[in-house]
Amino acid sequence: MSVSQPFRSHRDAIDPGWRAQRLAEARAVLADVAHHQDGLIRLACRVIVSHGETARERKDAAVLLVVLEAHSPVQHRHRRRSGQYPEASS
Repeated sequence: MSVSQPFRSHRDAIDPGWRAQRLAEARAVLADVAHHQDGLIRLACRVIVSHGETARERKDAAVLLVVLEAHSPVQHRHRRRSGQYPEASS
């Protein structure tokens, strides 16, 4: 049983448009990447990759994540090792 499933159904019961709002925010960040920090862009990409409406949208967000990693690989790896990205620690 997934821990996030009960939380998700409770959250959707409070605000059924929650997911649509988060997707809209993520799309807004990606539409104006020049004015946002890489960390926020990465987060927006992860939201789109996980919850995007079309395969093309999800693929484009995944490609942007690869580009960001290529742009600052040392800095990103340092953050991973320091625990700033605990889900990616190795």
